[in-house]
Amino acid sequence: MSGIPLTGENDAPTGARRPAGDLLAQARRGDGEAFHGLVEPYRHELQVHCYRILGSVQDAEDLVQETLLAAWRGIGGYEERASVRTWLYRIATNRCLNALRAGARRPHEHAAYRAEVPLPEPSHRRAEPSWLEPYPDVLLDEIADHGPGPEARYEARESVSLAFVAALQQLPSRQRAVVVLRDVMGFRAGEVATMLGTTENAVAGLLKRARRTLGDELPDAGWESTPLPNSPRERRIVDDFARAFEAGDVDAVIALLTDDAWLTMPPLPLEYRGLDAIRNFLAAVALRGGPRHVLIPTRANGQPAFGCYLRDPRTPILHAHGVLVLTLTGNRITALTRFHDNALLPKFGLPRSLRA
Repeated sequence: MSGIPLTGENDAPTGARRPAGDLLAQARRGDGEAFHGLVEPYRHELQVHCYRILGSVQDAEDLVQETLLAAWRGIGGYEERASVRTWLYRIATNRCLNALRAGARRPHEHAAYRAEVPLPEPSHRRAEPSWLEPYPDVLLDEIADHGPGPEARYEARESVSLAFVAALQQLPSRQRAVVVLRDVMGFRAGEVATMLGTTENAVAGLLKRARRTLGDELPDAGWESTPLPNSPRERRIVDDFARAFEAGDVDAVIALLTDDAWLTMPPLPLEYRGLDAIRNFLAAVALRGGPRHVLIPTRANGQPAFGCYLRDPRTPILHAHGVLVLTLTGNRITALTRFHDNALLPKFGLPRSLRA
C-alpha cells in the first residue's frame, strides 16, 4: 500500500464527497483517493493535537505524516469500534508518546543566539522548553469552528496559547496526553483509556495530577478580558505597540505593558519580568540605537504577532530577525515572546528578507 497520496493540490478530492462507509470500504481495497477523502478532514486538527503535546510545529507536521502513513498501512485492521476520528487520534497520540520516549523530538539543536551586545542579567531563569515554537494562525484557520459565540472562541484560543502549550511541556508525557485528550478535545475517560491502553482509574489519576501542575504553572491570565482576535481594541493595542517598537521608543513600549509583564526569548532560558527589567533589556539590546526594526503583522497561537526585520544601513534590504508574539490582557500587553529562529518565518508566509 505504499504510494498513498497523503497530501495533494486538491484538498477536497472526489472521494471526499462519497459516503464515509463507501470511502472506508474502498480504502481497504487499496484506493488511495478514498483513504485521502476519509482522513483529510482531520489532518489540521491532528496537527494541532500533536503540536500541543510536542510544542514544535515541525515535529507536529512530521508526526501527522507518520500517523496517516500508519493508518494507511493499518486500515485493514480498523474494526470500527470507534469513529475514524477517534482511531486517528489514538494513532497520533501514541506516535507522539513514542517520539517523546525515544527522545527524538527534544531538545532541538538550535543555533546559538549571538546578541550584538551582552544581554543584561535576567530577573529570572526559567525552565521554558527550548523546543517551543509558535504556531501560525493560518493553520488554525483550517480547522472548522464548531463552537459558536465569543466564549467558544476564547476557549479554543486559550487551548493553543503559548502559555498553555509551554505549561503542557512541563508535564510527564502521559499526563500531557491525558489532559489534552480529556480537557481540550473532550474525549470520554473510557475513550482515552482505550487510546492509551490503560484503565479509566489510571486516566483519572493522571488527569488529577496534570491539572494540579497546570494550576501552578499557568498564570492567571484573565482570558475573559482578553480582546477578541482582530477586534478594534486588539488592533489599537497592536498598532500602538508596532509604532512604538519601530520608532525605538522604549518609554512608549513600556507604557503599553502591565506592571507584571515578562519578556522571554526561547530557546534562551532567560526571563525579564517587570517594567524595570524589560525597560533595561529594551534600552540595552532590542531598541538600542533607535529605529532599526520593521514589524510585519501576523498571528500565532491565537495571539497577535509580528515577523521581525532589521534595517541594513548599507543596503535597502531588511534582514529577518525572528518572530515576536504578544499576549494581551485587557488593554495592556502582559508578555512579549521573541523567537529568534528565522527558519520559523516561512511557516507564517514571510520571507527571510525584504526590500525596504
